[in-house]
Amino acid sequence: MKLLYFAWLKTRTGVGEEEVTPPAEVTTVRELLDWIKSRGGGHAEALSDLSVIKVAVNQEFARPEDPVSPGDEVALFPPVTGG
Repeated sequence: MKLLYFAWLKTRTGVGEEEVTPPAEVTTVRELLDWIKSRGGGHAEALSDLSVIKVAVNQEFARPEDPVSPGDEVALFPPVTGG
């Protein structure tokens, strides 16, 4: 699974992207976020408040209950506003 981090999430985790292999029981976006946070360090800091993080799975916005699979690309980013 490929994880992409944008904006301040990239700064806090210390990486822009990484390849990971979550445990088999990680099957939803929420479980993935909890697993990433459990890795500690900058990942825990970056994901300390999940209410300010948006997720896209394979370039489609995703909800916490949406599924994730080993070959997915998962992007994490803060909400974006325009004007």
